[in-house]
Amino acid sequence: MSDEGKTSAYQSENVMEKPRKRGVAGHCAKFWWAYLVALVIITVIVVPVVILVAVPKIAQQKLDDAELTLDSIIMTNSQSENFTMSVNSVIRSDGKVHAIIEPFKGVMYIEDLPDHTPFATLDFPETTSEAFQVVNVTQFTKIDDMGAFTTFNTWLVNNETFRVTVMGDTHVKVKGIARRYPVTFKKTIDMPGLQMFAGTTVFDTAITLKPDAEGANFRGKARIPNRSLVTFEVGNATFHNYLFGEEVGTVYIDNLNLKPGDDNVFPMRANITQTPIVEAMGEKPWCDTAKGVLPFQLRGKNVTNNGQYLTYFTDALASGNQSVNIDIRTPFRKLFGSDLPCTKH
Repeated sequence: MSDEGKTSAYQSENVMEKPRKRGVAGHCAKFWWAYLVALVIITVIVVPVVILVAVPKIAQQKLDDAELTLDSIIMTNSQSENFTMSVNSVIRSDGKVHAIIEPFKGVMYIEDLPDHTPFATLDFPETTSEAFQVVNVTQFTKIDDMGAFTTFNTWLVNNETFRVTVMGDTHVKVKGIARRYPVTFKKTIDMPGLQMFAGTTVFDTAITLKPDAEGANFRGKARIPNRSLVTFEVGNATFHNYLFGEEVGTVYIDNLNLKPGDDNVFPMRANITQTPIVEAMGEKPWCDTAKGVLPFQLRGKNVTNNGQYLTYFTDALASGNQSVNIDIRTPFRKLFGSDLPCTKH
């Protein structure tokens, strides 16, 4: 065989047909069923996970991040077993999630007491997730737990500040999703207290030798500061009156309605045993450097309103002594025309 024939045979044996490129379109056309299955799996698994897990967590987190500001609490129509409560507040959030929070019952309790026994229950209205939401509630409130409500008033009277928690379970509806998601509304706020009415002053005082028609031999005006956010319709309050640890009489303040601020001024009257007062006015330092100002103390004795005895206010006001310095020299001068001499050192 010639060389030319060998070359021709060799070339014929090594010539191969080039493969055709199928491309993306061809691949998808062949495996479309696999992509469809994957899409179905993603839809069946991921979407429910987002709806059932992610969205509720986001909704709860947004609710947790919202800020509750308490503007005021107003307690009126105080009765032995119930009262009318108005709570004015503001809820602030980032407003990024558009949702509606359904109405719910929220309980209020003192955060720093371990039992967290509610002292009041409020019906909160439907609210939205707007960045600034005013929430005002006014309702007739039955006292379900007298001990817890008395404790709340006692803490309010005695403390400078204390923490109160508002909590309730509700549902949230996120815009675009038909499902309702359970969430818990829980906010703890710092409440300013009354500090046992520190800073109370008595002025425009007058003394009589004999009791008047109401049994009073001492009258004046009391300015009582209210550093809290709470307005109280207390009613008619009666106080034990002490001087140097000895009870010397009873003080009466009628129609006591305390509003936040320092401009709470009320007429007061008292029936005072005069002998210990006169003796103190003749002793130093009360008759000289103290200028006739005696250090009295008051402690709650009895509270009534609308003819009903209010134990929750009575016990709160009786939980401690309130110190009040009263100028006795001025009314003595008005009565006798001169000061009592300093007879004791």
